[in-house]
Amino acid sequence: AAPRLVLDVAAGHGMFGIAVARRCLEAKIVAQDWAGVLKFASRNAAKAGVGDRYSQLPGDAFTVDLGSAYDAILLTNLLHHFSVAQCETLLKRLHAALRPGGVLLTLEFVPNADRISPPIPASFSLMMLGLTAEGDAYTTSEFDRMLNAAGFASNELVNVPMSPQQLIISKRKA
Repeated sequence: AAPRLVLDVAAGHGMFGIAVARRCLEAKIVAQDWAGVLKFASRNAAKAGVGDRYSQLPGDAFTVDLGSAYDAILLTNLLHHFSVAQCETLLKRLHAALRPGGVLLTLEFVPNADRISPPIPASFSLMMLGLTAEGDAYTTSEFDRMLNAAGFASNELVNVPMSPQQLIISKRKA
């Protein structure tokens, strides 16, 4: 079933939430990010013709009241900035914001367990080592542990065509 209420965490430019709104005509998107960033995301939503179904939730994803009963949550390119403990804290908040049966869609660079392949996700891990206090490009097993610790029932890793990133689809128990 198409989602009706979608939270786009750290929405940035807003394009992921906007893409959902354009494909799912009944979906309302709640874009969460810093207030200054959301101005650009809202402009992009208006230009894309979905501004009437696009609202802002300014603040820090770790502390802002996220609301609840979301059908889907988009989490794109954020977890690699943080430690495992910080990721688990955020993932627990997102789990609580989903309705039973809802899905979390996480887009990240996911290196193999050997941490040297594929080349782009593996090199991204090195970038996070140098550019963040505790971030990393996490492996599939690391994501599974974090998501399971947050309460998600199942996690499926999906390759994204023409992209070095992968999508992790995590479901909240019904």
